[in-house]
Amino acid sequence: MQAKKIALFLLAVFVIYIIITDPAKAADYMQVAFEGISSGASSIGDFMTWVANGGK
Repeated sequence: MQAKKIALFLLAVFVIYIIITDPAKAADYMQVAFEGISSGASSIGDFMTWVANGGK
C-alpha cells in the first residue's frame, strides 16, 4: 500500500512539473487524453447501439 502512495505522489509531482515548465505541452497532452476518452466513449456507444439493434 505504501508503494502505491509513493507512486501516486511521484506522478502528481511529475504532472505539476510538466505544467509549470511547459504549459503548452501540458495542454497538448490533455487534449490527446480527452480525445482518447471521447473516442472510447463514442466507440462504446456505437457498440451498445449495435447490440440494442440485435447485432445488425
